[in-house]
Amino acid sequence: MRQALMGALSALSVALAGAAMAQTPAGPAVSQADYVLHDFQFESGGSLPQLKLHYRTLGTPHHDASGQIDNAVLILHGTGGSGAQFLRPQFSGELFGAGQLLDAGKYFIILPDDIGHGNSSKPSDGLRARFPHYDYADMVRAEHSLVTEGLGVARLRLIMGTSMGCMHAFMWGEQWPEASRALMPLACLPVAIAGRNRMWRRMVIEDIKADPAWKGGDYASEPADGLRAAADILTIAGSAPHQMQKAMPTPADVDRHMAGRSFADLDANDLIYQVDSSRDYDPSAGLERIVAPVMWVNSADDFINPPELGIAEREAPRLPHAQFVLLPISDLTHGHGTHTWATAWKDYLARLLAESGG
Repeated sequence: MRQALMGALSALSVALAGAAMAQTPAGPAVSQADYVLHDFQFESGGSLPQLKLHYRTLGTPHHDASGQIDNAVLILHGTGGSGAQFLRPQFSGELFGAGQLLDAGKYFIILPDDIGHGNSSKPSDGLRARFPHYDYADMVRAEHSLVTEGLGVARLRLIMGTSMGCMHAFMWGEQWPEASRALMPLACLPVAIAGRNRMWRRMVIEDIKADPAWKGGDYASEPADGLRAAADILTIAGSAPHQMQKAMPTPADVDRHMAGRSFADLDANDLIYQVDSSRDYDPSAGLERIVAPVMWVNSADDFINPPELGIAEREAPRLPHAQFVLLPISDLTHGHGTHTWATAWKDYLARLLAESGG
């Protein structure tokens, strides 16, 4: 069940943030570093004297005739994930190799861990529930500082984002319209998070806080009952029924998976902050400001962004240079987590790269 839970949480992008995910054996070399922002002021009013953003890079910056880096690709992860998730074979093995669409021999690929995630500054580092309450605006501002000031990239070749990163991509496109030559948001909607999407997020937070062992965030050991309830919600939200049916075709299969559940790598405060960070997201008012070509891809089996709401079809025409694609349910789709299975959508990435300048 641990593997099934990790798959479901990753599909939701509420992945086990501390889990190490290795690159494929034949994959390109990965470098890691930390970027420190000093006296970082949060939208909530809090601050940190030092905010650490961990990041990974593949490839080498290329400079054009004017000295500007012209081959940088920024890929943004989802809630609970980290840049390491893009080193999994179903993503890196399809995109980063020699001759592939985002060949690390051609592109300079940037994979940050967002605030509160991976090896970046987060509540579990020591401040616990006294850590400033970050939101998407804080995260996007820190990403922008890393790219422009930390890495010296004035204009990105591409911004790709999955789930939360998908939402961040829309925010980048509005706030810095000339910051990227193309955008590829995967698995999200550019509107306020409401309805069932907000409800399950509130359930996750309230289930953890309702556990007496949470102790206002100052727990000596993880609030296991609250985390179990939260993880159960996340498993359903991130699931793809057709994939789960194949993986667990008998009652005995389900029972074995359930018996093997483990939440050892989850931290309650980190999870609360991660899920809560979407609370004031809403880029809908400024979609017309996005001037870069956009290839926006959702899947029909996505519990979190259900196509029957018709939101994407309503909002897509407001984007000046956008194509919206709804992938039909197939053996290639994995519910919300289709965003990290590149075989399902890489043909659309090829089209975007060609239409935005190769």
